[in-house]
Amino acid sequence: MNVNIDWFLLVEALYGMIVLAVALRVIYDSNSTSKTLAYLLLIILVPVVGILFYFSFGINYRKRKMYSKKLATDEIFLKNFEQRMEKVKKSFSEKQFPLVDSNQSMIRLLANKNMENSPLLISNQADILLNGETFFPRLIEDLKSAQHHIHLEYYIYENDEIGNQIKNVLIEKVQQGVQVRFIYDDFGCRSIRKNIVVELRDAGVEIFAFNKITWIALANRMNYRNHRKIVIIDGAISYTGGINISDRYDNTKKLKDSLYWRDTHLRIYGDATYALQHIFLSDWNFCSKQSLRVNSDFFPLIEHEKLGKLPMQIVASGPDSQVPSILYSVVKAINDAKSEILFTTPYYIPDETLQQAMIMAAMSGKKVKILLPQVSDSKMVQWASQSYFEELLEAGVELYFYQKGFIHAKSFVTDSGVSSIGTCNLDHRSFDLNFEVNAIVYDDEFADQMRKIFYQDCENAVQLNYKRWFKRNHWKRLKNSFLRLFSPLL
Repeated sequence: MNVNIDWFLLVEALYGMIVLAVALRVIYDSNSTSKTLAYLLLIILVPVVGILFYFSFGINYRKRKMYSKKLATDEIFLKNFEQRMEKVKKSFSEKQFPLVDSNQSMIRLLANKNMENSPLLISNQADILLNGETFFPRLIEDLKSAQHHIHLEYYIYENDEIGNQIKNVLIEKVQQGVQVRFIYDDFGCRSIRKNIVVELRDAGVEIFAFNKITWIALANRMNYRNHRKIVIIDGAISYTGGINISDRYDNTKKLKDSLYWRDTHLRIYGDATYALQHIFLSDWNFCSKQSLRVNSDFFPLIEHEKLGKLPMQIVASGPDSQVPSILYSVVKAINDAKSEILFTTPYYIPDETLQQAMIMAAMSGKKVKILLPQVSDSKMVQWASQSYFEELLEAGVELYFYQKGFIHAKSFVTDSGVSSIGTCNLDHRSFDLNFEVNAIVYDDEFADQMRKIFYQDCENAVQLNYKRWFKRNHWKRLKNSFLRLFSPLL
């Protein structure tokens, strides 16, 4: 008996079953309606490639948790450390800082166990550093003064002048007996894998790639990047913010076709360094497979009489977080602002929660201002970002575009005295996919500095006019609207 098999129909039916199964997986796996719809659209409209893209980039690791943050602890030190922190809290409560009282709701949110237990740390000094030409000399000075250990964690470290200068300092410190540990993102630091990484390792620096890219897990590991920029020196001094190790951040260097690069970083001396140290050690134990212990070498008892009183919380988030902690902190800051909140970000691709928070704040009479680059380093991201502007403008949000160069700073400040400097952009990737860290500061003087910096940057920016934006041609509108469908994937 001859049976004619229509192979085309068979393959078509099989593919339809695969699409249905993957669609069900997408619906089950994602907590975000916009992301679910974007992946469903991609799977249906782009045969085969859409499915491959989802399995490469779309798996929700927050459900699966990429790794568990566990540190072996020195119980005796930990007990002493907790007792000491209780004394600090008692001393602090007696001083009754008004801004801490008025921002108790925000502080409790960030200290919640689901938000990585970010404690309020009071005894700190902090300096705002603008651009690489200010940051790099200060960093090198502190690195040279290290006595016990240097810890670095970077998304981008380049094989250029500043990269080699810092490399030489690290090698010199190792030769002096200082412990140097370095975590580099395997994607962002790909230019140093075969040179600086090798030189540092040969010199005695302990250096590991975070989530090393292998061909078997290529796409997923490229998608979940370590975007943090952390430096810790002797457990007392620390740095975080937007500046990577690259000559492009130093505007005194004459690089070919280089833009003026505007960025913001933070130098901390005090208790908040402990929180950054905890993040680093957690990341280190994950990527090195070691088990460094919490002890007095990494968490030294700093003499508090030498410090100022600058209340601060360090907020980390990533695919390993139970909730998108930094997103929650941003939305909370918007809601708690009295009459003004100022954002600086190189990328704006919000989820529904952030977009609605911006709109509601502006419609409630708050001044909401966002400073963005005039020209982005990604056209697709820029076009997708533009699809959100009309809603913001209609609500009264003011949008400014920096024209002096490229603005890469990630910060905000509110008139409630809450400020933030960190590594997190206002986009899906930073809130959901990348490992990020922000410093939240509760201080009027600090907020005044941040506010002045924002308005100084606005002197080199132009405000987007709603009427002109509304009149843009239909092709641009269609392009923006189409890319918005895929914005959760960018």
